[in-house]
Amino acid sequence: MHANRGIRRQALQLLCQFDAGNEESADIALQAIEEGDAAAPSTSEDALSLARDAWSSRQRYDELISARTPQWPTHRQPLVDRNLLRLCCHEMLTGRTPPRVVINEAVELAREFSTDRSPSFVNGVLDRIYHDMDDAPGES
Repeated sequence: MHANRGIRRQALQLLCQFDAGNEESADIALQAIEEGDAAAPSTSEDALSLARDAWSSRQRYDELISARTPQWPTHRQPLVDRNLLRLCCHEMLTGRTPPRVVINEAVELAREFSTDRSPSFVNGVLDRIYHDMDDAPGES
């Protein structure tokens, strides 16, 4: 099963809330997102599940990201970029979604939510992770 853009958008917003220290108030953050988005309740539940799963493995994903961005460790990256990369690492490494789809969606979300330089940065980092996954035996 792979997430659609609406689920990813909400999951990204939740991850940013978690990263800002509001993990305990996920329900409040989700309610605010739902009020601004006419998505079905199942979309919000899927987004919350996806965000929590990605958040719980953030240390592993941060290590993968930081290894490919030594000049921009995760703590120096913009909040949106950092969490978008975490979300996409989760989707790629768990096999939730084909990596090319994940990268494409990430670039679009970076355009929507982050800086002018973010789409190319996100694309480059995820492409490196994808190619490294492809080269590693037993890791897909």
